[in-house]
Amino acid sequence: MCGFVGFSGRLEKRQEILEKMMSRIIHRGPDSAGEFIGDDIALGFRRLSIIDLDGGAQPIYNEDKSVVTVYNGEIYNFMELRRELERAGHRFTTRTDTEVLVHGWEEYGEQLIKKLRGMFALLVYDMKNHKLLGARDYFGIKPFYYYRTEGGDYLFGSEIKSFLEHPEFVKKLNRRALRPYLTFQYSALDETFFEGVYKLPPAHYFVLDLDKKSLLEPVRYWDVDFTEKPGDFDALASDIDKTVRESVEAHKISDVKVGSFLSGGVDSSYITACLMPDKTFSVGFDYDKFNETDYAKELSDKLGIENYRELISADECFDAFSDIQYHMDEPQSNPSSVPLYFLARLAKQQVTVVLSGEGADEIYAGYEWYDEPPMMQKYKRIPQPLRLAAASVAKRLPYFKGHDFIIKSTGRPEDYFIGQAYVWGDKNALRVLRPEYRVGPSPSEVTAPIYARVKDKSELDKKQYLDLNLWLPGDILLKADKMSMASSLELRVPFLDKLVMKQAESLPHEYKINGKNTKYIFRKAANKTLPEEWADRKKMGFPVPIRRWLREEKYYNIVKDCITSEYAAEFFDTRLLLSLLDEHYAEKADNGRKIWTVYTFLVWYKRFFIDEA
Repeated sequence: MCGFVGFSGRLEKRQEILEKMMSRIIHRGPDSAGEFIGDDIALGFRRLSIIDLDGGAQPIYNEDKSVVTVYNGEIYNFMELRRELERAGHRFTTRTDTEVLVHGWEEYGEQLIKKLRGMFALLVYDMKNHKLLGARDYFGIKPFYYYRTEGGDYLFGSEIKSFLEHPEFVKKLNRRALRPYLTFQYSALDETFFEGVYKLPPAHYFVLDLDKKSLLEPVRYWDVDFTEKPGDFDALASDIDKTVRESVEAHKISDVKVGSFLSGGVDSSYITACLMPDKTFSVGFDYDKFNETDYAKELSDKLGIENYRELISADECFDAFSDIQYHMDEPQSNPSSVPLYFLARLAKQQVTVVLSGEGADEIYAGYEWYDEPPMMQKYKRIPQPLRLAAASVAKRLPYFKGHDFIIKSTGRPEDYFIGQAYVWGDKNALRVLRPEYRVGPSPSEVTAPIYARVKDKSELDKKQYLDLNLWLPGDILLKADKMSMASSLELRVPFLDKLVMKQAESLPHEYKINGKNTKYIFRKAANKTLPEEWADRKKMGFPVPIRRWLREEKYYNIVKDCITSEYAAEFFDTRLLLSLLDEHYAEKADNGRKIWTVYTFLVWYKRFFIDEA
């Protein structure tokens, strides 16, 4: 687990620029640094040593040093690829997984990407042909950003903040990003909150011709295909258990200590029971219903594993919040990013690598929003044409009780579902924003092109597909990467493996969601390893008491000072925000998430555009 930076072009003082960019991401790789400076490109690397501690320093070259790579991640099938490449005549000089990238480019070209199993964001530079390959893993586990200068050159990096040190980077707020953020709670566009800075989408790669200064055009190399196939329930549950165990085995490869994050839920518990590490790590809050660490301790004791746990105070969270948003690069108001920051810091005191349970809900349909209450199931017995007609009428009427129910009954998630987060409704977002910041796309305009790729699939398939392409990389995986790397900790996610996904995408719907539970067959697979009360426990997420904090005078005043500040007035109707905060403080309404999402953006903006002015 590491971080890279890079830029094309022939600027003066390239080494000095490169080193400043690398220093910005030293937390991603505190163990060592490396760089390559060629005629038309400069590549830098910060290393967190995991595999081949002595010989795995990057950049890594091929035999004649005509191909060089820097990359962030882990290739779990690198030994298999290495043997294949050695049979083809390639000579290896290290034991690191990185070296398969340079020889793989020579042997397979851009088709190399499809052979990789793992998490990665990578750059491979071919000096003879002046071509640059860039790629991001299947699910978007590892981040990859790029920016095109006015002169047609490019900046690349694991984190946007490294671009701040490049003389041709123009730091400017992307006004189009704020409107959808208020609804989604995370940066939902390919273009980030920094104008001109883009994320390379998951499962995409590009090849740049540096001589021609060609445009960077991402190409999709893989996609999820939800196609049901019949199968015996018990046999499929056993297959899931076998596949998960094999993935955990692949993900534990390391030359340093490996532990696991552990909450009270089935996902992290299943990973822990398969891995059986020496140590597990858990955090919670000293409030009722906001502390699952007792469950984690109980399971650890049952498994004979040492559990490290910590309770976090509100003061600690508010004190660290500016740093948290700095490490996120973009504003992200998912409250769970806060405890995750402290959880990673706790784990880093004992280990360098942790396994975690992200991805199971998206792959196996674990969210309650995927399910339908009994009343909806009864209503859907009405022929769909009649339900569609009723929804068409409802859309044209003023809001009334039952409006959302009728819209959702159509079986078209395109009409109502934007993913697992929904904070500000779009009408209210437009109302609170100043006119010049109402220019971004609506939530439905963000989701439409994703839904278009699965227009003929089922309602459940569409929901899962949207979350796998928007919510998972934009929220869940981004905070997992950024919060763990803030403490120089490598986080691995065994459920997000292309072999696990290949098996899961063919599961019959009734095996995933039925009248008994969500991700039903997954829980039965986990039951082969876990006590039943763990496998069937209701999902809690990562509960954070922000609603209670905003009703305590000290934290109310901290947030009030922020949302009524002079710089807040540039973006928002601050009188409206204050009224929402006061209503919440007086317990007349629950506006906690709305206020927190605005507060998060303002803390982020102050850190990057005022404190670093």
